[in-house]
Amino acid sequence: MSEYDDVWLVIPAYNEGQVIADVVEGARKTFPNIVVVDDGSTDDSAKHIATTGAHLVRHPVNLGQGAALQTGLTYALAQPGARYFATFDADGQHQTKDVETMVAVLRRDEADVVLGSRFIEQNGQVPWIKQVVLRTAAAVSPTARKLKLTDAHNGLRVLGREAAEQLNITMNGMAHASELVGFLAGSSLRVTEVPVDILYTDYSRAKGQSLINGVNILFDISLRERGRR
Repeated sequence: MSEYDDVWLVIPAYNEGQVIADVVEGARKTFPNIVVVDDGSTDDSAKHIATTGAHLVRHPVNLGQGAALQTGLTYALAQPGARYFATFDADGQHQTKDVETMVAVLRRDEADVVLGSRFIEQNGQVPWIKQVVLRTAAAVSPTARKLKLTDAHNGLRVLGREAAEQLNITMNGMAHASELVGFLAGSSLRVTEVPVDILYTDYSRAKGQSLINGVNILFDISLRERGRR
């Protein structure tokens, strides 16, 4: 038995065959329950995931990170005893020690959702151009401002069961992060941020969001907001 038997890590993966086994095996040292959603990978990701002891769910085609997260959350919610749900990157950027801290906040009933932030405590790890883009995104987003977020697009999050059951991600690509913040801002859920350390390796930098993708995310969200008016 583990003190984290009620926690599920949800890991979306697309063509992460180089690192996914190491990431999952490292995380399972602390969190025994992990579901990895292979989002239509064209490499050998599924083969490597199958060796780790994690639960493997496969999309036949690539649907995007938002869809993979929703699939993983739906799967985890159906598991007996599941109470807390962490979204965790497949490229090795996230650390389990931060998930432990975030789960502890929920166990103390201080929040319903805990979001990781790269900017509450400065450690010099975030590339400066990425800092500019992410800080600007948080500053110009009405929903992020409403929640007083410092880092609206951090993929490390932990949700309690009530929040996870309410969440329904419909934006399949990377714009799901803005959609999730919008959902939280419009809900009665208690949301807080905690500082986290992101590991930027050469591999994760190569897989990361480009500035063009950041612009596309803001464009997608603006179109959706206009459609609601």
